[in-house]
Amino acid sequence: MKVAVNMVDLTPIFSAIQSVFPFECMQFNFMQQAMFAILLLAPMAASMGIQVVNFRMAFFADAISHSAFAGVAIGLLFGINPQFSMPVFGLIVGLSIMAMQRKSSLSSDTVIGVVFSAVIAFGLAVVSRDPSSATNIQQFLYGDILTIGKTNINLLIILFVLLMTFQTWGYNQMLYIGLNPSLATAHRVKVALFQYIYAGLLSVVIIFSVWAVGVLLVTALLIVPAAAARNLSRSAGAMFWWAIIISITSASSGLIISAQDWAGTATGATIILCCFCWFVLSFIIALLRGESKK
Repeated sequence: MKVAVNMVDLTPIFSAIQSVFPFECMQFNFMQQAMFAILLLAPMAASMGIQVVNFRMAFFADAISHSAFAGVAIGLLFGINPQFSMPVFGLIVGLSIMAMQRKSSLSSDTVIGVVFSAVIAFGLAVVSRDPSSATNIQQFLYGDILTIGKTNINLLIILFVLLMTFQTWGYNQMLYIGLNPSLATAHRVKVALFQYIYAGLLSVVIIFSVWAVGVLLVTALLIVPAAAARNLSRSAGAMFWWAIIISITSASSGLIISAQDWAGTATGATIILCCFCWFVLSFIIALLRGESKK
């Protein structure tokens, strides 16, 4: 873990953040770390959220986010750092759901519902055996990006590179699969490969997002920027870039607003409210264009 911490010298980045955001709250190192982390995480969530919206996978995202409870519970049960057990367990759950969806005759919602129930029940069962662990669970329920460390930031950098490489390579193929998987297969798109990679990356992004905004708001971090981007864009490419813009501006604004004395609100909740403001604006613009459903 020490190697990961020293992998990248983040000092120049933090200095740049302090210059770009000349607010009093940004003079503190923990705020600079939080800003850099959320600027990495927000565009990742937004880009993956486009497929969540297009593929109608919001329930899948809920199942993965709630697996955080079970991931923390496993960490507490076996004495493993929850910051390690959460993403590993989330990845296992995400890939398992995708495998069952592909192999089972049951509907996707049914498969996700079964796994969703199991991971929640397991997490609650472990916590009920040790009431003192409820404090650790509560931290992940609401999220706290201000406590993120340099090790986690380095992991986010690696994830950011991997995810954006995947989106550059497979964005059009994922759109094709979302429209018609059978047709995509006929055109030699490796549907299974893309679906498994996407499920794995999405699972890890969701677990990292739990640290930032909490279990209750993870799905919103994925779908609200993507939904607003759909209202503002008229092509798949434009939707991607609008989602990135909305997520970055909402994340940075939410973090700064939450740190103000006059606000004093939870960071995760404030970020989602900024996203929602974007969505309301995009909805009004769509209405003015005459694009509302008739």
